[in-house]
Amino acid sequence: MTRADAEFETSPAGSGEQPGRARPRSGGIGPAFRPQPWTVGAHRQTLLGYLSRRGLRWPGPVEELVVDAGGDVRLLCLASWQPGARREQPALVLVHGLGGGADAGYMVAVGWRAWQLGWHVVRMNLRGAGASEPLCPRLYNAGLTADLLAVLRDVAQQARAVALAGFSLGANLALLAASRDAHEAPRELLGVAAVSPPTDLSACADRLDARDNRLYRHYFMANLRAAYRRRQARLPGSYAAGRERGLRSIRGYDEAITAPYGGFRDAADYYARSSAGPHLRTLAYPTLMLSAADDPLIPTDSVTRWPLPTGTPVLRELLPTGGHLGFVAKSHAPGRFWAADRVVAWLDERAQQAD
Repeated sequence: MTRADAEFETSPAGSGEQPGRARPRSGGIGPAFRPQPWTVGAHRQTLLGYLSRRGLRWPGPVEELVVDAGGDVRLLCLASWQPGARREQPALVLVHGLGGGADAGYMVAVGWRAWQLGWHVVRMNLRGAGASEPLCPRLYNAGLTADLLAVLRDVAQQARAVALAGFSLGANLALLAASRDAHEAPRELLGVAAVSPPTDLSACADRLDARDNRLYRHYFMANLRAAYRRRQARLPGSYAAGRERGLRSIRGYDEAITAPYGGFRDAADYYARSSAGPHLRTLAYPTLMLSAADDPLIPTDSVTRWPLPTGTPVLRELLPTGGHLGFVAKSHAPGRFWAADRVVAWLDERAQQAD
């Protein structure tokens, strides 16, 4: 597979090269996606991606960054600052997917590639996720951008500029922050990357609940039920005991837990109000959307049918294979995560153009 085999769609403002621009530090958009033949396919790419990165650990300096997101919400982020004055370098904020956290393998892979190229890196935990759970054991959801925006504003005050990369559910949040809630984003935001974004949450819930995805569904549901029990134990006055019992589907979980505790009428209302797809036409920042046509969790049409803006450079890339957060091929980033190279190279180009 080569990049020529991929489908590219750009908004008018994102077409073409600007003459006289220097090549970015990363070497431009990087090599084409060329997975080994035996790794091609939806489940192979998805599972190999998980297995290749689950053992990754951050090898560089790191410090805890606690961000107050308002009310009783406090978030624990893992920040890795480049030596010297912080205002001299841009920062990359990373936001994880469902059931993930700052230590997720894909977060480490992308973050380390950015760190190698001179970026500050901030790997965030959404409320109740990862190391943020003891600070704020509350539920996050795919439409709650307050945590992400709070971290972006905090980091923007410390770095020269800030960029954002989101993964799966975090990719939907990143797109919402750059469109529906762009008026709350810091002006220092120079670009957004969304990897495997579920831009139609209803379609993705149905796909995840399909019989042929029972392996993924079992994994997610076991994690969701366990996470709910932990939150309920910490905040018994806020979450009803036993509400997670018997839930076997994503839609059922969202109907019983996500919607009522998130302020939505039901799961359908949650999906309609939290999907980034209808807002893509209002994207206010340069954006890269990276998806795979064989993603087992995200129907292709749910990614491609949304119109793009005419006044903002937006690139929607749909590769023939890559699975869900897979994109397994030779890469500079650890974990054979080609998408990490692509995302960081694209954002690095945005940073150079902004200088």
